[in-house]
Amino acid sequence: MWDWAYLIPIIGVSIPIVAIWTSHQRKLAEMQIDSTADATAEKAAQYASQVAKLEDRVAVLERIVTDRGYDIATQIEALRDTRETENSGCGVPLNMETREKA
Repeated sequence: MWDWAYLIPIIGVSIPIVAIWTSHQRKLAEMQIDSTADATAEKAAQYASQVAKLEDRVAVLERIVTDRGYDIATQIEALRDTRETENSGCGVPLNMETREKA
């Protein structure tokens, strides 16, 4: 017959071991969560920095297109006109309407 008296010391030793193991596992889980949170925060900061740089670049491009769009087109046409007079008709004319009227 089994004597229950032998189980009392085994249970008495097992409970503190399980408590220590559980505490250790909890601490490991907390450390893993903290390291994951730190890595996530770092990546979020990197993404925010990259997004800010891209937004600045887009703003510059929008400013170039909207503010100076007409001015750039005028400058390009002026360069084409200069090139036409320098080449004195050599090559393909850049502005067919102006060329036909002349």
